[in-house]
Amino acid sequence: MRIAQLAPLAESVPPKLYGGTERVVAWLVDELVELGHDVTLFASGDSRTTGKLHPVWPRALRLGRKGADPSAACAMLLEAIARRAGDFDVIHSHVDWLPLPLLSRLGVPFLTTMHGRLDLPGLPDVVRQFPEACFVSISDHQRLPLPDAKWVGTIQHGLPSELLQPSYEEGSYLAFLGRLTEDKGPEDAIRIAHAARMPLRIAAKIPRAETAYFRKHLQPRIDGEKIQLVGEVDDAQKQPFLSRAAALLFPIAWPEPFGLVMIEAMACGTPVIAYRSGSVPEVIEHGLTGFIVENEEQAVEAISELGKLDRRRVRARFEERFTAHRMARQYEDRYRELIAA
Repeated sequence: MRIAQLAPLAESVPPKLYGGTERVVAWLVDELVELGHDVTLFASGDSRTTGKLHPVWPRALRLGRKGADPSAACAMLLEAIARRAGDFDVIHSHVDWLPLPLLSRLGVPFLTTMHGRLDLPGLPDVVRQFPEACFVSISDHQRLPLPDAKWVGTIQHGLPSELLQPSYEEGSYLAFLGRLTEDKGPEDAIRIAHAARMPLRIAAKIPRAETAYFRKHLQPRIDGEKIQLVGEVDDAQKQPFLSRAAALLFPIAWPEPFGLVMIEAMACGTPVIAYRSGSVPEVIEHGLTGFIVENEEQAVEAISELGKLDRRRVRARFEERFTAHRMARQYEDRYRELIAA
């Protein structure tokens, strides 16, 4: 099949540092190419892919030149796919709602994977405007606020099986990986680590909009010894960071659509201790790949139970459920169904 993939422009594909959606797009493109498809990636010019890159903006917006207009970059993306739509059998969008008016009029089968939260005001009105647009969710929980959308499947994320190697040794610290925003639970992670008397290492970016939150609520608690801020990590740094941890803490306070970091930890053989929210029960198998808890007290208790988990089994469940190859095969089936229809 001739497949177009439309990627967000905030980060390169794959991202240099933080970025979940762009990582998934990179892995998907590479796997589809490996399966023999002709794949064109519409993304920033600093992206890398085994497919064909169509650069629509010189550099990813977040790490590119300051002051670049995101709307201008999006306009370039839409114009690029409009001009080349006839080159493809199917178009796969990862940029949410923006391309729907255009893609609905191009006459080429298209699919949109929703990567974010969907419980936001106004989204049901958008869905009603595009009753024939096909959507994929990344968890069953994610789609609950929009029951009227034309869902054609839930396809959970996957990553290359060889990307992160497991460690079966008992870890020496707790890990937190993600954005330092209140709904990701960094304050809870710090309190949990203190209560469990274990060190916590935080690998995270500080969004510009969250600088005040970081300075007020987190910075005073980061002592550089028991609580350490590692900063953003790339794929090479993520491997030892996760594999040497006793567990990943995932104390989220929002309807997480998927939570890529959970399967990254599992790939390293590292169990996950997570609050029961959003997609968590669909990803973590309680008592097998980690523990699903309701609050800080239960999280502390779960830390004392980590010795009962087999890190080899954690890695095995990752290989059985969350590889990029499985993800690509599922999308391949959706593409064929769209083209046949």
